[in-house]
Amino acid sequence: MEAITQTGKPPLDIAAIRNDFPALRTRVNDQPLVYLDNAATTHKPKVVVDRIVQFYESENSNVHRGVHRLSQLATDAYEGARETIRKYIKARDSREIIFTSGTTESINVVAAGLGQRLAPGDEIVVSVMEHHSNIVPWQMVCERTGARLQVVPVSESGELVVEQYEQLLNDRTRIVALCHTSNALGTRNPVRRLVDAAHRLSIPVLIDAAQALPHGPVDVQQLDCDFLCFSGHKMFGPTGIGVLYGKLEALESLPPYQGGGDMIDHVSFTGTTYDDLPHRLEAGTPNIAGVIGLGAAVEYLESVGPETINIYEAELARYAMQQIGNVDGVRIIGTTEDKSPVVSFLINGVHPYDAGSVLDKLGIAVRTGHHCTQPLMERFEIPGTVRASFAFYNTMEEVDTLVRGIRRVQEVFGQ
Repeated sequence: MEAITQTGKPPLDIAAIRNDFPALRTRVNDQPLVYLDNAATTHKPKVVVDRIVQFYESENSNVHRGVHRLSQLATDAYEGARETIRKYIKARDSREIIFTSGTTESINVVAAGLGQRLAPGDEIVVSVMEHHSNIVPWQMVCERTGARLQVVPVSESGELVVEQYEQLLNDRTRIVALCHTSNALGTRNPVRRLVDAAHRLSIPVLIDAAQALPHGPVDVQQLDCDFLCFSGHKMFGPTGIGVLYGKLEALESLPPYQGGGDMIDHVSFTGTTYDDLPHRLEAGTPNIAGVIGLGAAVEYLESVGPETINIYEAELARYAMQQIGNVDGVRIIGTTEDKSPVVSFLINGVHPYDAGSVLDKLGIAVRTGHHCTQPLMERFEIPGTVRASFAFYNTMEEVDTLVRGIRRVQEVFGQ
Protein backbone atom coordinates (compact mmCIF):
# COMPACT_ATOMS: atom_id res chain seq x y z
CA MET A 1 0.00 0.00 0.00
CA GLU A 2 2.96 2.33 0.57
CA ALA A 3 3.41 4.76 -2.30
CA ILE A 4 6.79 5.09 -3.95
CA THR A 5 7.42 8.28 -5.89
CA GLN A 6 9.64 8.76 -8.93
CA THR A 7 12.40 9.76 -6.55
CA GLY A 8 12.23 6.29 -5.02
CA LYS A 9 11.39 7.68 -1.58
CA PRO A 10 8.04 7.45 0.20
CA PRO A 11 7.29 11.06 1.25
CA LEU A 12 4.41 9.93 3.41
CA ASP A 13 3.64 6.78 5.37
CA ILE A 14 0.49 6.19 3.36
CA ALA A 15 -0.45 2.98 5.17
CA ALA A 16 -0.38 4.77 8.52
CA ILE A 17 -2.29 7.73 7.13
CA ARG A 18 -5.00 5.53 5.64
CA ASN A 19 -5.37 3.88 9.02
CA ASP A 20 -6.30 7.30 10.43
CA PHE A 21 -9.43 7.37 8.21
CA PRO A 22 -12.00 4.72 9.25
CA ALA A 23 -14.22 5.37 6.21
CA LEU A 24 -11.47 4.19 3.87
CA ARG A 25 -11.99 0.65 5.20
CA THR A 26 -15.52 0.63 3.77
CA ARG A 27 -16.41 -1.91 1.09
CA VAL A 28 -18.74 -0.94 -1.76
CA ASN A 29 -20.44 -3.62 -3.86
CA ASP A 30 -18.14 -6.14 -2.15
CA GLN A 31 -15.11 -4.22 -3.42
CA PRO A 32 -12.61 -2.17 -1.41
CA LEU A 33 -13.63 1.47 -1.59
CA VAL A 34 -11.48 3.59 -3.91
CA TYR A 35 -12.56 7.07 -2.91
CA LEU A 36 -11.75 9.62 -5.62
CA ASP A 37 -14.40 12.26 -4.88
CA ASN A 38 -12.32 14.41 -2.56
CA ALA A 39 -13.08 17.67 -4.37
CA ALA A 40 -16.71 17.15 -3.32
CA THR A 41 -15.85 16.28 0.26
CA THR A 42 -13.02 14.56 2.10
CA HIS A 43 -13.17 11.82 4.67
CA LYS A 44 -12.44 12.64 8.28
CA PRO A 45 -9.55 11.34 10.36
CA LYS A 46 -10.54 9.65 13.60
CA VAL A 47 -8.99 12.46 15.65
CA VAL A 48 -11.56 14.85 14.20
CA VAL A 49 -14.46 12.50 14.88
CA ASP A 50 -13.16 11.87 18.41
CA ARG A 51 -12.77 15.59 19.12
CA ILE A 52 -16.37 16.27 18.14
CA VAL A 53 -17.60 13.37 20.29
CA GLN A 54 -15.51 14.66 23.21
CA PHE A 55 -17.12 18.07 22.90
CA TYR A 56 -20.64 16.69 22.98
CA GLU A 57 -19.87 14.18 25.74
CA SER A 58 -18.02 16.42 28.17
CA GLU A 59 -17.89 20.08 27.10
CA ASN A 60 -21.22 20.80 25.44
CA SER A 61 -22.38 24.32 26.20
CA ASN A 62 -22.93 27.62 24.43
CA VAL A 63 -19.99 29.99 23.95
CA HIS A 64 -19.28 33.55 25.08
CA ARG A 65 -22.33 33.84 27.33
CA GLY A 66 -21.85 31.73 30.42
CA VAL A 67 -19.79 31.99 33.58
CA HIS A 68 -20.14 28.29 34.36
CA ARG A 69 -17.38 25.78 33.78
CA LEU A 70 -18.76 24.09 30.67
CA SER A 71 -19.34 27.39 28.90
CA GLN A 72 -15.79 28.40 29.64
CA LEU A 73 -14.48 25.09 28.28
CA ALA A 74 -16.55 25.45 25.12
CA THR A 75 -15.47 29.07 24.64
CA ASP A 76 -11.80 28.21 25.14
CA ALA A 77 -12.03 25.38 22.58
CA TYR A 78 -13.95 27.57 20.11
CA GLU A 79 -11.56 30.50 20.33
CA GLY A 80 -8.60 28.13 20.42
CA ALA A 81 -9.68 26.77 17.04
CA ARG A 82 -9.85 30.32 15.68
CA GLU A 83 -6.24 30.86 16.73
CA THR A 84 -5.18 27.50 15.24
CA ILE A 85 -6.70 28.47 11.90
CA ARG A 86 -5.19 31.96 12.05
CA LYS A 87 -1.73 30.47 12.40
CA TYR A 88 -2.37 27.90 9.67
CA ILE A 89 -3.15 30.51 7.00
CA LYS A 90 -0.73 33.05 8.55
CA ALA A 91 -3.31 35.77 9.19
CA ARG A 92 -2.06 38.66 11.30
CA ASP A 93 -4.90 38.75 13.82
CA SER A 94 -7.48 36.27 15.10
CA ARG A 95 -10.16 38.93 14.47
CA GLU A 96 -9.53 38.31 10.78
CA ILE A 97 -11.03 34.81 11.07
CA ILE A 98 -14.83 34.74 10.74
CA PHE A 99 -16.66 31.43 11.08
CA THR A 100 -19.39 30.74 8.54
CA SER A 101 -21.28 27.68 7.33
CA GLY A 102 -18.88 27.22 4.40
CA THR A 103 -17.32 28.85 1.37
CA THR A 104 -20.72 29.73 -0.06
CA GLU A 105 -21.77 31.72 2.99
CA SER A 106 -18.33 33.34 3.22
CA ILE A 107 -18.69 34.68 -0.33
CA ASN A 108 -22.26 35.78 0.36
CA VAL A 109 -21.16 37.76 3.44
CA VAL A 110 -18.77 39.77 1.28
CA ALA A 111 -21.16 40.08 -1.65
CA ALA A 112 -23.97 41.31 0.59
CA GLY A 113 -21.74 43.86 2.28
CA LEU A 114 -19.96 45.24 -0.76
CA GLY A 115 -23.15 45.08 -2.78
CA GLN A 116 -24.66 47.84 -0.67
CA ARG A 117 -22.07 50.25 -2.07
CA LEU A 118 -22.45 49.35 -5.75
CA ALA A 119 -24.28 51.44 -8.34
CA PRO A 120 -25.34 51.05 -11.98
CA GLY A 121 -22.29 50.80 -14.23
CA ASP A 122 -20.00 49.35 -11.55
CA GLU A 123 -18.27 46.12 -12.52
CA ILE A 124 -17.45 42.83 -10.78
CA VAL A 125 -14.80 40.54 -12.27
CA VAL A 126 -15.13 36.75 -12.06
CA SER A 127 -13.91 33.97 -14.36
CA VAL A 128 -15.39 31.21 -16.50
CA MET A 129 -13.90 28.56 -14.19
CA GLU A 130 -15.71 29.71 -11.03
CA HIS A 131 -17.91 27.40 -8.99
CA HIS A 132 -21.52 28.55 -9.02
CA SER A 133 -21.03 29.76 -5.44
CA ASN A 134 -18.66 32.42 -6.77
CA ILE A 135 -20.96 33.43 -9.62
CA VAL A 136 -24.53 33.46 -8.35
CA PRO A 137 -24.00 35.77 -5.32
CA TRP A 138 -22.39 38.37 -7.61
CA GLN A 139 -25.16 38.00 -10.19
CA MET A 140 -27.67 38.69 -7.40
CA VAL A 141 -25.72 41.83 -6.48
CA CYS A 142 -25.82 42.92 -10.12
CA GLU A 143 -29.58 42.37 -10.26
CA ARG A 144 -30.08 44.54 -7.16
CA THR A 145 -27.70 47.36 -8.08
CA GLY A 146 -27.40 47.54 -11.86
CA ALA A 147 -23.73 46.55 -11.71
CA ARG A 148 -22.26 44.35 -14.46
CA LEU A 149 -20.42 41.04 -14.32
CA GLN A 150 -17.20 40.86 -16.34
CA VAL A 151 -15.90 37.37 -17.04
CA VAL A 152 -12.28 36.28 -17.54
CA PRO A 153 -12.00 33.62 -20.28
CA VAL A 154 -10.27 30.25 -19.97
CA SER A 155 -7.84 28.77 -22.51
CA GLU A 156 -8.16 25.36 -24.17
CA SER A 157 -5.75 23.92 -21.58
CA GLY A 158 -7.92 25.23 -18.75
CA GLU A 159 -5.91 28.28 -17.68
CA LEU A 160 -7.17 31.78 -17.03
CA VAL A 161 -6.23 34.15 -19.83
CA VAL A 162 -4.39 36.58 -17.58
CA GLU A 163 -3.78 39.20 -20.25
CA GLN A 164 -7.52 39.52 -20.83
CA TYR A 165 -8.09 39.61 -17.05
CA GLU A 166 -5.77 42.60 -16.78
CA GLN A 167 -7.59 44.32 -19.64
CA LEU A 168 -10.92 43.92 -17.82
CA LEU A 169 -9.70 45.90 -14.79
CA ASN A 170 -10.56 49.60 -14.83
CA ASP A 171 -11.85 52.44 -12.68
CA ARG A 172 -15.36 50.94 -12.71
CA THR A 173 -14.21 47.59 -11.21
CA ARG A 174 -15.35 47.33 -7.59
CA ILE A 175 -14.15 43.81 -6.75
CA VAL A 176 -12.39 40.81 -8.27
CA ALA A 177 -13.66 37.39 -7.14
CA LEU A 178 -11.66 34.39 -8.40
CA CYS A 179 -10.90 30.85 -7.38
CA HIS A 180 -7.45 29.84 -6.21
CA THR A 181 -7.86 26.34 -7.69
CA SER A 182 -10.53 25.07 -10.09
CA ASN A 183 -12.76 22.41 -8.56
CA ALA A 184 -13.57 20.99 -12.00
CA LEU A 185 -10.16 21.03 -13.70
CA GLY A 186 -7.64 21.34 -10.88
CA THR A 187 -6.03 24.41 -12.46
CA ARG A 188 -4.08 26.49 -9.97
CA ASN A 189 -4.29 30.18 -10.77
CA PRO A 190 -1.38 32.66 -10.41
CA VAL A 191 -3.12 34.29 -7.45
CA ARG A 192 -0.43 36.74 -6.43
CA ARG A 193 -0.13 38.08 -9.99
CA LEU A 194 -3.92 38.45 -10.18
CA VAL A 195 -4.05 40.24 -6.82
CA ASP A 196 -1.18 42.59 -7.69
CA ALA A 197 -2.87 43.62 -10.94
CA ALA A 198 -6.09 44.48 -9.09
CA HIS A 199 -4.33 46.27 -6.25
CA ARG A 200 -2.52 48.54 -8.68
CA LEU A 201 -5.99 50.02 -9.28
CA SER A 202 -6.98 49.77 -5.57
CA ILE A 203 -9.50 47.00 -6.35
CA PRO A 204 -10.15 44.50 -3.53
CA VAL A 205 -9.78 40.79 -4.29
CA LEU A 206 -11.71 37.81 -2.91
CA ILE A 207 -10.19 34.36 -3.37
CA ASP A 208 -12.25 31.17 -3.22
CA ALA A 209 -9.69 28.79 -1.72
CA ALA A 210 -12.01 25.84 -1.03
CA GLN A 211 -9.94 23.60 -3.32
CA ALA A 212 -6.57 24.95 -2.19
CA LEU A 213 -6.47 24.39 1.59
CA PRO A 214 -6.68 20.56 1.39
CA HIS A 215 -3.62 20.31 -0.83
CA GLY A 216 -0.91 22.44 0.71
CA PRO A 217 -0.01 25.62 2.56
CA VAL A 218 -1.90 28.83 1.90
CA ASP A 219 -0.34 32.05 3.21
CA VAL A 220 -2.76 34.98 3.10
CA GLN A 221 0.00 37.51 3.67
CA GLN A 222 1.99 36.13 0.76
CA LEU A 223 -1.11 36.15 -1.45
CA ASP A 224 -2.05 39.64 -0.19
CA CYS A 225 -5.73 38.97 -0.97
CA ASP A 226 -8.35 41.05 0.84
CA PHE A 227 -10.71 38.11 1.46
CA LEU A 228 -10.19 34.34 1.37
CA CYS A 229 -12.96 31.76 1.74
CA PHE A 230 -12.82 28.04 2.47
CA SER A 231 -14.84 25.10 3.83
CA GLY A 232 -14.07 22.65 6.60
CA HIS A 233 -15.39 19.53 4.91
CA LYS A 234 -13.06 19.93 1.92
CA MET A 235 -10.05 19.79 4.26
CA PHE A 236 -10.88 16.75 6.41
CA GLY A 237 -13.07 18.66 8.85
CA PRO A 238 -16.84 18.58 9.47
CA THR A 239 -19.55 19.74 7.09
CA GLY A 240 -21.44 22.95 7.86
CA ILE A 241 -18.42 24.99 8.91
CA GLY A 242 -16.23 27.35 6.93
CA VAL A 243 -14.08 30.43 7.23
CA LEU A 244 -14.08 33.93 5.85
CA TYR A 245 -10.65 35.47 6.22
CA GLY A 246 -10.41 39.19 5.63
CA LYS A 247 -7.88 41.88 6.28
CA LEU A 248 -9.07 43.80 9.33
CA GLU A 249 -9.76 46.98 7.41
CA ALA A 250 -11.67 45.03 4.75
CA LEU A 251 -13.84 43.22 7.30
CA GLU A 252 -14.48 46.41 9.25
CA SER A 253 -15.88 47.97 6.07
CA LEU A 254 -18.58 45.28 5.86
CA PRO A 255 -21.95 45.86 7.56
CA PRO A 256 -23.31 42.96 9.65
CA TYR A 257 -24.54 40.15 7.41
CA GLN A 258 -27.15 38.97 9.89
CA GLY A 259 -28.65 40.41 13.05
CA GLY A 260 -29.11 38.50 16.28
CA GLY A 261 -27.47 37.50 19.51
CA ASP A 262 -23.73 37.60 20.19
CA MET A 263 -23.04 40.24 17.51
CA ILE A 264 -24.28 43.28 19.44
CA ASP A 265 -22.79 45.74 21.88
CA HIS A 266 -26.09 47.24 23.08
CA VAL A 267 -29.71 46.82 22.02
CA SER A 268 -32.59 49.19 22.74
CA PHE A 269 -35.74 50.18 20.89
CA THR A 270 -34.04 53.39 19.84
CA GLY A 271 -31.24 51.52 18.10
CA THR A 272 -28.52 48.88 18.30
CA THR A 273 -24.75 49.13 18.37
CA TYR A 274 -22.63 46.23 17.23
CA ASP A 275 -19.79 44.27 18.77
CA ASP A 276 -16.27 44.33 17.42
CA LEU A 277 -14.84 41.76 15.02
CA PRO A 278 -15.02 38.84 14.73
CA HIS A 279 -18.32 38.61 16.66
CA ARG A 280 -20.02 41.38 14.65
CA LEU A 281 -20.14 38.99 11.68
CA GLU A 282 -21.07 35.86 13.66
CA ALA A 283 -24.70 36.36 14.71
CA GLY A 284 -26.46 33.70 16.76
CA THR A 285 -25.20 30.47 18.27
CA PRO A 286 -22.41 29.28 15.97
CA ASN A 287 -21.60 25.74 14.86
CA ILE A 288 -19.46 25.18 17.94
CA ALA A 289 -18.74 21.50 17.39
CA GLY A 290 -17.97 22.23 13.74
CA VAL A 291 -15.46 24.93 14.66
CA ILE A 292 -13.75 22.67 17.19
CA GLY A 293 -13.71 19.81 14.66
CA LEU A 294 -12.20 22.09 12.02
CA GLY A 295 -9.53 23.11 14.50
CA ALA A 296 -8.72 19.42 15.03
CA ALA A 297 -8.55 18.88 11.25
CA VAL A 298 -6.08 21.73 10.87
CA GLU A 299 -3.94 20.30 13.68
CA TYR A 300 -4.02 16.95 11.89
CA LEU A 301 -2.92 18.54 8.59
CA GLU A 302 -0.09 20.29 10.42
CA SER A 303 1.03 16.97 11.89
CA VAL A 304 1.22 15.45 8.40
CA GLY A 305 2.83 18.56 6.92
CA PRO A 306 1.20 20.75 4.24
CA GLU A 307 4.39 20.97 2.19
CA THR A 308 4.82 17.18 2.29
CA ILE A 309 1.20 16.73 1.23
CA ASN A 310 1.76 19.08 -1.68
CA ILE A 311 4.85 17.19 -2.86
CA TYR A 312 3.20 13.78 -2.63
CA GLU A 313 0.00 14.91 -4.33
CA ALA A 314 1.95 16.49 -7.19
CA GLU A 315 3.49 13.07 -7.82
CA LEU A 316 0.07 11.45 -7.59
CA ALA A 317 -1.43 13.97 -10.00
CA ARG A 318 1.33 13.49 -12.57
CA TYR A 319 0.92 9.71 -12.41
CA ALA A 320 -2.87 9.95 -12.73
CA MET A 321 -2.69 12.34 -15.68
CA GLN A 322 -0.18 10.08 -17.41
CA GLN A 323 -1.99 6.78 -16.81
CA ILE A 324 -5.50 8.05 -17.58
CA GLY A 325 -4.22 10.00 -20.57
CA ASN A 326 -2.66 6.83 -21.99
CA VAL A 327 -6.03 5.09 -22.29
CA ASP A 328 -7.23 5.14 -25.89
CA GLY A 329 -10.56 6.92 -26.29
CA VAL A 330 -10.15 9.12 -23.21
CA ARG A 331 -10.02 12.91 -23.42
CA ILE A 332 -8.73 14.87 -20.45
CA ILE A 333 -10.29 18.31 -19.88
CA GLY A 334 -7.79 20.67 -18.25
CA THR A 335 -4.20 19.87 -19.11
CA THR A 336 -2.25 22.73 -17.57
CA GLU A 337 0.98 21.82 -15.78
CA ASP A 338 0.19 23.48 -12.44
CA LYS A 339 -2.71 21.42 -11.14
CA SER A 340 -4.15 20.13 -7.92
CA PRO A 341 -4.69 16.33 -7.97
CA VAL A 342 -7.82 16.46 -10.10
CA VAL A 343 -8.33 14.70 -13.44
CA SER A 344 -11.50 15.49 -15.38
CA PHE A 345 -12.07 13.31 -18.40
CA LEU A 346 -14.50 11.97 -20.97
CA ILE A 347 -14.69 8.47 -22.40
CA ASN A 348 -15.61 8.46 -26.09
CA GLY A 349 -19.18 7.32 -26.66
CA VAL A 350 -20.04 7.07 -22.95
CA HIS A 351 -22.04 9.62 -20.97
CA PRO A 352 -20.24 10.64 -17.74
CA TYR A 353 -23.20 9.48 -15.64
CA ASP A 354 -23.05 5.99 -17.19
CA ALA A 355 -19.29 5.81 -16.67
CA GLY A 356 -19.67 6.81 -13.04
CA SER A 357 -22.36 4.17 -12.49
CA VAL A 358 -20.14 1.38 -13.83
CA LEU A 359 -17.18 2.60 -11.77
CA ASP A 360 -19.38 2.58 -8.67
CA LYS A 361 -20.12 -1.11 -9.27
CA LEU A 362 -16.36 -1.63 -9.05
CA GLY A 363 -16.15 0.25 -5.73
CA ILE A 364 -14.67 3.40 -7.34
CA ALA A 365 -16.26 6.67 -6.21
CA VAL A 366 -15.90 9.52 -8.72
CA ARG A 367 -18.01 12.58 -9.42
CA THR A 368 -19.88 12.98 -12.70
CA GLY A 369 -21.70 15.97 -14.16
CA HIS A 370 -21.02 19.69 -14.41
CA HIS A 371 -19.46 20.02 -10.92
CA CYS A 372 -21.38 23.27 -10.27
CA THR A 373 -19.42 24.89 -13.12
CA GLN A 374 -21.93 25.00 -15.96
CA PRO A 375 -20.32 28.03 -17.68
CA LEU A 376 -17.02 26.13 -17.75
CA MET A 377 -18.70 23.09 -19.29
CA GLU A 378 -20.29 25.37 -21.89
CA ARG A 379 -16.84 26.80 -22.63
CA PHE A 380 -15.66 23.30 -23.58
CA GLU A 381 -19.02 22.47 -25.24
CA ILE A 382 -19.52 19.36 -23.11
CA PRO A 383 -22.36 18.29 -20.79
CA GLY A 384 -19.99 17.39 -17.98
CA THR A 385 -17.06 15.18 -17.13
CA VAL A 386 -16.00 12.26 -14.99
CA ARG A 387 -13.87 13.79 -12.25
CA ALA A 388 -11.33 11.84 -10.22
CA SER A 389 -10.09 14.00 -7.37
CA PHE A 390 -7.38 12.73 -5.07
CA ALA A 391 -6.23 13.40 -1.52
CA PHE A 392 -3.00 12.50 0.25
CA TYR A 393 -4.53 9.23 1.49
CA ASN A 394 -4.93 7.98 -2.08
CA THR A 395 -2.32 5.74 -3.67
CA MET A 396 -0.72 5.05 -7.02
CA GLU A 397 -2.37 1.61 -6.87
CA GLU A 398 -5.76 3.31 -6.71
CA VAL A 399 -4.89 5.21 -9.88
CA ASP A 400 -4.19 1.83 -11.51
CA THR A 401 -7.55 0.53 -10.23
CA LEU A 402 -9.29 3.54 -11.80
CA VAL A 403 -7.56 2.92 -15.13
CA ARG A 404 -8.73 -0.71 -15.09
CA GLY A 405 -12.20 0.61 -14.28
CA ILE A 406 -12.14 2.96 -17.28
CA ARG A 407 -11.22 0.05 -19.53
CA ARG A 408 -14.09 -1.94 -18.03
CA VAL A 409 -16.45 0.96 -18.83
CA GLN A 410 -15.26 0.84 -22.43
CA GLU A 411 -15.90 -2.91 -22.57
CA VAL A 412 -19.41 -2.53 -21.15
CA PHE A 413 -20.32 0.10 -23.73
CA GLY A 414 -18.50 -1.59 -26.62
CA GLN A 415 -15.94 1.18 -27.09
